[in-house]
Amino acid sequence: MSSAVREMIEKMPNSFLPDKAGDAKARIQLDLTGDEGGAWLLDIANRQCTVKEEKASQVDVTVTMDANDFVALYSNKLNPVQAFMTGRIKVAGNVGMVMQLLNWFDR
Repeated sequence: MSSAVREMIEKMPNSFLPDKAGDAKARIQLDLTGDEGGAWLLDIANRQCTVKEEKASQVDVTVTMDANDFVALYSNKLNPVQAFMTGRIKVAGNVGMVMQLLNWFDR
């Protein structure tokens, strides 16, 4: 996995905005594909976000996308709705949670 993708994901707990997430509890699996891909679990609970490099079995939602698209999305260079509608982002589980998720981070 590229250092850019890894670095971006590992910084997510520091950019988490607990006031935006409120009392939300969520386990989000990021399945990033491509040369720089990998599996990551975002665990949001108790107004905190933790990140682990793992493939979890029980999650609220799984987001599958190319690692480069993740970087573009998180950098505000890719429209999430357009990417979802064109199949660049695939979501299994709680789609509404994914729509809120980007607002929970200072990007």
